[in-house]
Amino acid sequence: MSRFALSPLWELTQALRLLASEARQRDRAVLRPWLLRARDRYRALARETDLGVIDALNPPGWGADFLAPVPASVHTTIGDLLDQVRSTPADQAQREVAVALGRPPRIDPRVERILTSDRVAGYVADVLAAAWRALLEPEWRTLRAICERDVVYRAGQLASRGWAAALTDLHADLSWRQGRIEMSRWPAGADDDADLGGRGLLFIPSVFIWPRLALSLDPPWPPALIYPARGVSALWEQPGRTGPGTALHRLLGSSRAAILLALEDPASTTQLAATLGQSLGGIGDHLAVLREAGLVARARSGRSVLYRRTPVGDALAAAEL
Repeated sequence: MSRFALSPLWELTQALRLLASEARQRDRAVLRPWLLRARDRYRALARETDLGVIDALNPPGWGADFLAPVPASVHTTIGDLLDQVRSTPADQAQREVAVALGRPPRIDPRVERILTSDRVAGYVADVLAAAWRALLEPEWRTLRAICERDVVYRAGQLASRGWAAALTDLHADLSWRQGRIEMSRWPAGADDDADLGGRGLLFIPSVFIWPRLALSLDPPWPPALIYPARGVSALWEQPGRTGPGTALHRLLGSSRAAILLALEDPASTTQLAATLGQSLGGIGDHLAVLREAGLVARARSGRSVLYRRTPVGDALAAAEL
């Protein structure tokens, strides 16, 4: 059975990979504002911690399995995943370290001594924890809200329109044909044809994978597809999308205009507060006004109440954009 999950640790390792290379940063134009913002924090982190250990286990095109354990659900936390890293059996860690040491370029001897020690898993977990605190923890509420909104949207697509619509909308390289998932650009090193054997797929939305896909078919991961979450570009561009002088701002005020634009996909008050940096109370008050004006509607989805634009709200947002 297919399911969705979130992986804060996968997001962290991908962000570290991007920050380590200016070339890869240029290849991620939409992420560029965050990468520029995080650059000084990354450089300070590199002076204080052994990021070389992570780089050796996380080069482009490959990564040690114990560096990013399988997330259990959309509620998986960074603490859950770091605990799994720390509890990696020593023999598994050393097998994966041996693979890393056999790949170019040659690893610094000091880093190699750390990697070949019996306590490498705990050391790696400590470095990852420090990187999390410096780079992603300050913005995780926002990043998580983007991924959660994507899961809500995808689940709704699957329920209402089926696999064909959900997968075609997920990424331009994906399609559904006669009960099969087809990819127009198959990841390097993967077989051209793979049978999931009834295991289903684990879908993981990601901010830092944009604009690509990552496919995992090898244990210990189940078959998994990591894909760009909807709204990544809006996350970085949101502050400049409306402001004093625009028609929507003059009509609604900056806070309500921002909420209306952010509701391109349904969202809860908590997700809107995290994305827009407004208080829960303020978001609730503004949503009440927008509902009274007929610009947004609300409906329950599981345990959450989600707000969405009405056709009138869509028309106003489209005129602004």
